[in-house]
Amino acid sequence: MIFFRLVGDSIKFAFSSLITNKLRTFLSLLGITIGIFSIISVMTTIDSLERSIRDNVSSLGNNTIYIQKWPWTFGPDYPWWKYINRPLPTLEEAEEISQQSLYADHVAFAASTEKTVGYEDKSVANAAIFMVSHDYDLVREFNIEKGRYFSPMESGSGRNVAVIGPVLAESLFGTSDVVGKEFKMDGRKLSIIGVFKKEGEDMFNNSMDEVVLIPVNFGRTMFDIKSDALNPFITVSAKENVSTEQLIDELTIIMRTLRRLKPVEENDFALNQASMISKSLDSIFGILDIAGIIIGGFAILVGGFGIANIMFVSVKERTKEIGIQKAIGAKSYLIMIQFLTEASVLSLVGGIIGLILVWLLTLLARSMTPLAFALSVGNIITGTLISVAIGVVSGYAPARQAAKLDPVIAMNHV
Repeated sequence: MIFFRLVGDSIKFAFSSLITNKLRTFLSLLGITIGIFSIISVMTTIDSLERSIRDNVSSLGNNTIYIQKWPWTFGPDYPWWKYINRPLPTLEEAEEISQQSLYADHVAFAASTEKTVGYEDKSVANAAIFMVSHDYDLVREFNIEKGRYFSPMESGSGRNVAVIGPVLAESLFGTSDVVGKEFKMDGRKLSIIGVFKKEGEDMFNNSMDEVVLIPVNFGRTMFDIKSDALNPFITVSAKENVSTEQLIDELTIIMRTLRRLKPVEENDFALNQASMISKSLDSIFGILDIAGIIIGGFAILVGGFGIANIMFVSVKERTKEIGIQKAIGAKSYLIMIQFLTEASVLSLVGGIIGLILVWLLTLLARSMTPLAFALSVGNIITGTLISVAIGVVSGYAPARQAAKLDPVIAMNHV
């Protein structure tokens, strides 16, 4: 009990010293605040960016394969000359895969372009037009807020119907309540049967907010769906309990058979999946994490030196007090605890102020950018632990110096 009382008194003395020496406390706080603000803001920015990108990647579907002309893997040695003359995926191939595949749950064909769409005196240039086969809503997750999706008859017969994004609806009609209304595209009238639920901006331009979705059998009456300019692709989702590896193996066999490729010939198609992007992201964010630690580490180092310098000054200023304390019975470890506590409290308070500044910065960034910036619990804990650790490490040498002072010499210090 005596030990804890003495420790408590030492801690109270440390707090009293911090309050009394306001300028010294402020300068110490400033250094560690900047350090914690730097490292946690970098970590928060990287985490928020990574989370946003990975959320966008996951919208592509983790168990979905995209059959395309071009592979998604890029690099300095990307052999584009091998891919440029490849044939494009076709609607007929999508239908054959749907009939032959044992592992595919749903198969959809899609092609896209940009066109000006208009209603009365209003128009939107370069609106994204997606032409899709009927099962597209089963391989691409989206919600329809008003109206409905295409019926099998509308898809099969190629009716001039469309499901449009809410942002596009607002631009054309001034409201998203547009089911039943008509708009024009290339002189053709389209009837709106549905409006997507707003998704927000997407880093991969995968949002449905400004899209016009039409049946591919209607789209092919207006556009050449076998053109490179429309970037046609086939999307295949795997059945439950079927791995993407199994689906890829089966699709490879089916596509090679459909295109009559000889055993010695390379594939003239790409089977892309979200995990390909995820693997590339792992290495990119690994490098960014290291860079963030290095940048923040230097800032923390500067803050730590600042606390150490201030504490050495504090020891020099309070040499006489330390001598008196030791003369009346204070043990060396209590003097050490006193100075370590002062350094730790300084560092912790500075760290908390730094975390508050990061939190305010995330609120500002969230209001100005589409990224969902957020100060995670993990980063708060990390910042707090770093603050305490820096306080202990920075305060150790000054505390040890104070603890080793000779009481007689210290009391006579001028």
